[in-house]
Amino acid sequence: MSKIESTIKNEISNGRKVLSAFLTAGFPVVDGFSDLVLKTFESGADIIELGIPFSDPIADGPVIQHSSQVAIENGITLEKVFLIVSEIRKHSDKPIILMGYANPILKFGVTSFFSACNELKVDGLIIPDIPLEEYDSFFDTSVKNIDTILLISPTSDNNRIKLIGEKSRGFVYCVSIKGITGERNSVSQESLDYIRKVKKILPDKNILVGFGISNPQIAKRFATISDGVIVGSAAIKLLKEKKYKEMNQLVRSIKSELSF
Repeated sequence: MSKIESTIKNEISNGRKVLSAFLTAGFPVVDGFSDLVLKTFESGADIIELGIPFSDPIADGPVIQHSSQVAIENGITLEKVFLIVSEIRKHSDKPIILMGYANPILKFGVTSFFSACNELKVDGLIIPDIPLEEYDSFFDTSVKNIDTILLISPTSDNNRIKLIGEKSRGFVYCVSIKGITGERNSVSQESLDYIRKVKKILPDKNILVGFGISNPQIAKRFATISDGVIVGSAAIKLLKEKKYKEMNQLVRSIKSELSF
């Protein structure tokens, strides 16, 4: 059982669903960013997804796109992302996932990238623009110790959901809405029905719901029918405004609603 899987199992066995927090590496600053991650863990995040900044993040909404651009302007590179992970690992062994696009990884070198991930005990990878058909050739045997997490969207048919479930390890990332990341103010019945369908098709898989998790109330509604939620844009928006305490409070308040 991987660290991500054991974290989810332990939280649920203690009556809590899982909270994963997405932070763009190097945003709003590079210096001190590792402290921000550690504080986010302390505030209640069970897992951290570190976004690798990229100039053309096709799945991301304007808030996360802006954070990527600022991080790039701050001088963040994939090498510096690994330095950040190394610094975090001096103080915490909680699960860290790297989330990014294929282009920066290809430029860095796929073999070198996976080697660094293994060395620094990165727990999971999410690379949303790798086609499912190219999955096996991209994620070779060198990542056997790292959970590879795939995304399911509302447009995925049943056969594709099953195939993604077969290839995902750690958890399946269930995109709650059609379109790009961003905050939403409500939850549609259609979204809830879709999550229930995925859970029924993949009863043995951990399902975490992301995209549009903007407040504790929305988080709670999705958490009741899944294994946890992922908060991203809402946290990044507060960091953009330098509202660090408010961001930590958001994490605490969401986690407090995930008990059952």
